[in-house]
Amino acid sequence: MILITGAGGKTGKAVINALVARGADVRAFVRSSGHKAALRTIGVSEVVSGEMDDALAISRAVKGTDAIYHICPNVSPHEVVFAKALVIAATDAGVSRLAYHSVLHPQIEAMPHHWSKLRVEEMLFSSGLGVTILQPTAYMQNSLAEWERMVRDGIYRVPYPVETRLSLVDLDDVAEAAAMVLTNGGHSGATYELVGTAPLSQIEIAEIFGQALKKPVRAEAETIESWEQRARNAGMDDHTRETLTKMFRAYARDGLKGNPNVLGWLLGRPPTSLASFAVRTAAAQA
Repeated sequence: MILITGAGGKTGKAVINALVARGADVRAFVRSSGHKAALRTIGVSEVVSGEMDDALAISRAVKGTDAIYHICPNVSPHEVVFAKALVIAATDAGVSRLAYHSVLHPQIEAMPHHWSKLRVEEMLFSSGLGVTILQPTAYMQNSLAEWERMVRDGIYRVPYPVETRLSLVDLDDVAEAAAMVLTNGGHSGATYELVGTAPLSQIEIAEIFGQALKKPVRAEAETIESWEQRARNAGMDDHTRETLTKMFRAYARDGLKGNPNVLGWLLGRPPTSLASFAVRTAAAQA
């Protein structure tokens, strides 16, 4: 039995799909029981609901499991608290294996959610558990927030300079790597960077989507102030908005640059290219 925490989000569902495809027995831990039907549909055996800092709920979730894949909610201010609660429960229940969904370059202090993940990694090193740390870069799927604008207006809009270079990864590749790590031995003590592409400028990303859409698509920079106002109008909470703003400023300064070699080694094949992802997405939307 493999436990997936934060199982109701897009990452959790992708990892569950990859595990079920391998024949694994999966238990999902989610905040709301409203996710239960959808998770059952994709093959989850059991669903436990509760808050990540609720000791009783976490204890129910980890009991009888053989391994855990821990996904904290995105940009959560409680990343370290949630991880501590899980480690205590896993240790008490005698669960020996834990894989942690971290992030590429968690040591970048200018991005608070990266820095929090580094603190969790540090804690896991002294936990006594057999730990594997996965560090994915930004998902290709994040670009799909601009899909409608690309189709309608031929514009790919980002809140940082169009020259900013980012390495991307297909979430499906991340999920496949996670499933492989969870269902095979030999990965305790390892930290794996999960990167699908060499660093790409936003201009290059727009051009690749344009090729898949068979129309010109150009990258356009939006000011941070404009993005913040849109996020505020959309109801985004202050913590999330401020955290993402700091991320965008860090991207503008340094980008987020990685290397796809490790992911290729884990998968036994080249990682999915952005061009392949764009073509796949265009075909699915047709």
